[in-house]
Amino acid sequence: MIMSYTPTIGLEVHAELKTESKMFCGCKNDPHSSEVNSNICPVCLAHPGTLPVPNEHAIKKVLLFGEAVGATAATYSEFDRKNYFYPDIPKAYQISQYAFPFLSGGELEGIALTRVHLEEDTARNQHDKGTGSLVDFNRSGVPLMELVTEPVIHDQATAGQFARELQLLLRTFGISDANMERGEMRVEANISVSKEEGVLGTKVEVKNLNSFKSVEAAIAYEIARQIELLESGGEVAQETRGWDENRSKTFSQRSKETAKDYRYFPDPDIPKMDISLIGDFSKARLNEIMPKLPSNKRTEYENLGLTRESIETMISQPELDSFFAAVLLDANAKDNAEVLTLAANYLTSDVVPLLADPQYSLEQLSVAHYIELMTMLYEGKIGSRVAKDLLSTMFAATKGPLTLAEEQGLLQVSDTSSLQGFIDEVIAENPTVVADYKAGKEVALKFLVGQGMKKSKGAANPAVLNEMLQRALK
Repeated sequence: MIMSYTPTIGLEVHAELKTESKMFCGCKNDPHSSEVNSNICPVCLAHPGTLPVPNEHAIKKVLLFGEAVGATAATYSEFDRKNYFYPDIPKAYQISQYAFPFLSGGELEGIALTRVHLEEDTARNQHDKGTGSLVDFNRSGVPLMELVTEPVIHDQATAGQFARELQLLLRTFGISDANMERGEMRVEANISVSKEEGVLGTKVEVKNLNSFKSVEAAIAYEIARQIELLESGGEVAQETRGWDENRSKTFSQRSKETAKDYRYFPDPDIPKMDISLIGDFSKARLNEIMPKLPSNKRTEYENLGLTRESIETMISQPELDSFFAAVLLDANAKDNAEVLTLAANYLTSDVVPLLADPQYSLEQLSVAHYIELMTMLYEGKIGSRVAKDLLSTMFAATKGPLTLAEEQGLLQVSDTSSLQGFIDEVIAENPTVVADYKAGKEVALKFLVGQGMKKSKGAANPAVLNEMLQRALK
């Protein structure tokens, strides 16, 4: 009986834009400044007589996003006043967009978009500072992009995947850092359930979800809560609910407002805009600065033979992706698929852990030296263990990996006469393992090869070592 309900979900996502200044004034856009109320001015604080001036760079970032998702950019647009009173908004209204948003339509991850508009963020309330509450206005006026999807999502997994892909796109395009734990990207889910096909149930909004796990868990909980309520003969109230992370449940906050409650009207202090008349906002100009879409990168990397795991790691970290893009352009690597595959694998499996240490930065690693290292590995001049050891010493090094390997005696040794001493020592020191191998335990040979690699400090050619050991043991 419960399975006959159809959940319907629409998402609203706010993302703080990555600009130098705020949305309507020249204050620094740094909402996380350690010093509270340090990036403020009379415009941020809504002093009488102050006038807002729209941030051109913020508008361009939103229009660039529109090109990425195939949205329709408005020719005519305007800013509106969204009226409500709350301590974090001293004007008693928020400058937003209502009737004429910058973008309409479009699609991301197969989910249809309704609109994307631009507004200003509110200040931040702090309720843990003694008996009263305080307000930090560093966030007040920060450019905020709001995206609204069509109500076409029917499960929490799809909603979570949409949010992940949106974050990736925002970061790839440099539109927003979109760190959910810092409030730079906030997701709100509108959820309803219904037994009648094509008929939506009563909508409940769950506010300010700050992780993908929370998005999925809150939607799953709310679907179950609404179905249980209806099954027991109750009615779902149209309301706004919060998400209690510790108790893993939603809780009622207030009745849901409608657009009429906000008394939207055009802001008389900001001129109307005809986007088509502004050269920097033209489709041609936006396409000139548009990076590759994550979906296009996936296809390109798949064609190179990279693993799915390597691809996702790469495109989710812009710094890593930029480094690999430079590798792809290098004349010594771009036509060698094996070297490119090695380069991608070592970036995601070995470079990423190094970057977790503050002493390492990709800016310190020469692309040419990195390609030289991968080529040496591909050509069999070094083994994987030596490649890993050399990699950590190459950051900020002036010498190339070949020079470093020669100086440290790390070039792979395939000369049988040079390796014979290691073979003799390994056999003499491991009589029990030798006996196991002769008794038919093939795995024992791997152990002996490993011991030989240790004695040669990783310089021995493992294939030659393996062959010599087999001959010696016969």
